[in-house]
Amino acid sequence: MLQWGAPATARNFAMFYLARWKHVAVVLLFIWILVTYLVISPLRCSGNPDEVAEYQARLRHVSTQLDTLRQQHTNLIAQIKSSGSSGKINIDPSALFAGDGPSEEYETLRRRIYTNTKELWYYIKSELRKVLNDNDKTSRIEAVLKDVGERKRSLLFDQQKLAEIDGHNEWRRLEAANVSDLIQRRLKYLQNPSDCREARKVICNLNKGCGFGCQLHHIAYCLIFAYATERTLILQSRGWRYNTKGWDYVFYPLSDSCTSAYEDKALQWPASYDAKVISLPFIDSMSQKPKFLPLAIPKDLAHRILRFNGDPASWWVGQMIKFVLRPRTAMQKAINETIARMSFKTPIVGVHVRRTDKVGTEAAFHHIHEYMAHVAQFFDTLELDGPVAARRVYLASDDANVLEDARRKYPQYAFEGDAGIAKLAATHRRYTPQSLTGLLVDLHLLAACDFLVATFSSQVGRVAYELMQANRVDASESFFSLDDIYYFGGQNAHDRVAVLPHDASGAQDISFKVGDMIGIAGNHWNGYGRGTNRRTNANGLIPWYKTMEYLVLYPFPEYKEVPLYVDTRQEQ
Repeated sequence: MLQWGAPATARNFAMFYLARWKHVAVVLLFIWILVTYLVISPLRCSGNPDEVAEYQARLRHVSTQLDTLRQQHTNLIAQIKSSGSSGKINIDPSALFAGDGPSEEYETLRRRIYTNTKELWYYIKSELRKVLNDNDKTSRIEAVLKDVGERKRSLLFDQQKLAEIDGHNEWRRLEAANVSDLIQRRLKYLQNPSDCREARKVICNLNKGCGFGCQLHHIAYCLIFAYATERTLILQSRGWRYNTKGWDYVFYPLSDSCTSAYEDKALQWPASYDAKVISLPFIDSMSQKPKFLPLAIPKDLAHRILRFNGDPASWWVGQMIKFVLRPRTAMQKAINETIARMSFKTPIVGVHVRRTDKVGTEAAFHHIHEYMAHVAQFFDTLELDGPVAARRVYLASDDANVLEDARRKYPQYAFEGDAGIAKLAATHRRYTPQSLTGLLVDLHLLAACDFLVATFSSQVGRVAYELMQANRVDASESFFSLDDIYYFGGQNAHDRVAVLPHDASGAQDISFKVGDMIGIAGNHWNGYGRGTNRRTNANGLIPWYKTMEYLVLYPFPEYKEVPLYVDTRQEQ
């Protein structure tokens, strides 16, 4: 048995492993040479243009792999040399495993710890506040809440730091960029067939009687359908309520070469797979919903996305919106000019307050202090890493009075926003080009914020979050919704799976076993959510921390014609 306390033995142990690492370095060099031979020897072609292109792509991929192996070998040799005869061996694991990235299990567990820490806080806060009716306990309970709040912020701060120090930040950034780029190139390929007249198509009519966020999600649903069925999407938008000339007058067309179904007859969905042209209904009235609708994600990309993002479904939808939402030059200029008049600086929290037509029908009224409580928590946590020069908030609303009210009640915050945009967002002025410009400004800036506080009952709130997801590595921990959890209107079932057993303790909660699927109705933000156990059909409250998101993987087409990576090196 090895006695770790004996100096001589420890030194022998260290020298033994020093010798072993030298052997590893030699083996690694041998592998490098062997791989060089094995991967290059098959790379021969007959001169056919297609084979030449494939040859070049494979050669670039091999070159990248060899560069990685060479760097690993160089790093390992340098570490062994620096060890000298001191007996201290500090082998950097990244020297052996650079480029592999974190495992899916590590990332899932890391996010689960983060979520469950918050859930613990929701539960404690909810339960302790019930005792506040006892006057003699009020001050004590408030002190406990404050103390637990500080501890919670410290825990979350540490969890966020975990991702920064694990050595994979740059890998996540590159992988997110690569997967996003791949999806955008697949969509471009799909939308620009070599023969438009003969291409299979899906027709999407934009004239849906709802606001911009709703219409944008309608196009995203149509594009997902097109992607899943390998059809070019034809967007029909004449008479669009925001601009009667159509979507293409404000944004770049979804296709550079294929914008018509010609005279081909369009069959209304549901239709046979062989139908050349299919016309889609609105998702709300769709019968026989396909399994590839949200919240499903592509199976071929799922394990890549999971390694850098904690909410793959919203990230996937965000990629659709990223492809669709490309303002033309005139619109982009108007957006840029509006932004230039503001003092938008980070760190900053985005707040979207939806009022007018939503309140009392689809959503409850939320006072400004409900939003600001989460703004304060963000800055309190941020200041654990040092003082913040100014607590900035970008406030967007369809009620012009909200911005003035916030500035009056919270003078310690620097509010950015445009009351003029809010006035144009009023119900009677909403469907105009000017209102659309203001809304696009709000969406752009909300998505650019470090943190978002909104209501996900609002389509605009969800679009802002989806754009955050589309434009960064992982925004799944950078928002708070005052009402709904994230959803896509008209989505298929949203399930969570039980990872811990639960025995009901009262009439309100339900029992479940590990592995039970639970259909989710929402999160109450108090440690519990509401759902239905699909095995027992029981409906009631569930401890959120005993479940985890169930990800639906659908075998979308893999578009083999589109290369996985694009060579970004400059031609010599």
